Amino acid sequence: MTEETDSAGKAGSAGKAASAAKAPSAKKAPPAGEPVPAGKAARAGKAVSSGKATRAGKATRAGKPVSARKVSPAKKVVATGGSVSVKKAAPVKRIAVKPPAKESRTALVRRARRIDRELAEVYPYAHPELDFENPFQLLVATVLSAQTTDLRVNQTTPGLFSRYPTPEDLAAADPEEVEEILRPCGFFRAKTRSVIGLSKALAEDFGGEVPGRLEDLVKLPGVGRKTAFVVLGNAFGRPGITVDTHFQRLVRRWRWTEETDPDKIEAAVGALFPKSDWTDLSHHVIWHGRRICHARRPACGACPIAPLCPAYGEGETDPEKAKKLLKYEKGGLPGQRLKPPQSYLDAGGKPAPPLGAA
Repeated sequence: MTEETDSAGKAGSAGKAASAAKAPSAKKAPPAGEPVPAGKAARAGKAVSSGKATRAGKATRAGKPVSARKVSPAKKVVATGGSVSVKKAAPVKRIAVKPPAKESRTALVRRARRIDRELAEVYPYAHPELDFENPFQLLVATVLSAQTTDLRVNQTTPGLFSRYPTPEDLAAADPEEVEEILRPCGFFRAKTRSVIGLSKALAEDFGGEVPGRLEDLVKLPGVGRKTAFVVLGNAFGRPGITVDTHFQRLVRRWRWTEETDPDKIEAAVGALFPKSDWTDLSHHVIWHGRRICHARRPACGACPIAPLCPAYGEGETDPEKAKKLLKYEKGGLPGQRLKPPQSYLDAGGKPAPPLGAA
């Protein structure tokens, strides 16, 4: 939560408190000595003592304005066998607070870069979640990943590349045979046309090699800027921002930009970071979107960047309930790659099972 949001929340609460103080009470106070229910005390213009807990931990409208920071879960440090772990108490129910309407450019840049630094500590092993051994395999796998999961692509490409290992082999393939292999990926007819078409273009125009320039990659069938940046960043080490559905959702949720067009999102977010950070930034954001900051039920109570997120509260804020929403290695489950990097395995990640495995 930013300082501007906190100040806005206090100002709003103070305004409501002032209105409640001016309004005449509709009912008389009960006789002295008779217990007064918390609800009636609030309506009568009396503030509830902060020492007495209400049922839901909510502040009364007529009482003193409550700082927005009090809605954050309380933290307790507990020693466990020599190590120190942080446990969060159950948070109170709250309404999601919108970010400040006027965040300065400098404040936005600082907040965005701090979020990326925090995510880099959470996902130090972040990597492209498509199995590949060379630029051609990564290019084909990225094209196949449209409208499906990386896991399904990784389970499908071993059969494809074992039969057609080079662009020349795939260019000369029987489309019906390729369709049968790609059927698990969905939209297999269109994807077959794309991978055979780009293989022919590579064989005829680039000597069977994947080009390392953006302007050449986007000319290939089925290859757009997103696919091109995946290949450039991960196969050639050339920085690029991958604006997939997760990236679009999170940067808008974090109020980095209000753009909806992928190319405009790429430009807006790219201006917030050094070019050298673009590829890793893409991995951090996409990994966070797949594991914690989901589209329908974000696990806000388990989010490491909750204090920096203006959309905190849109998802589950209870820490224990939020933990059940975590996916992949954060939830103790296998990842999406059958052959992940060693750094991922060293961090406790589990390889995905092959197609057809129980």
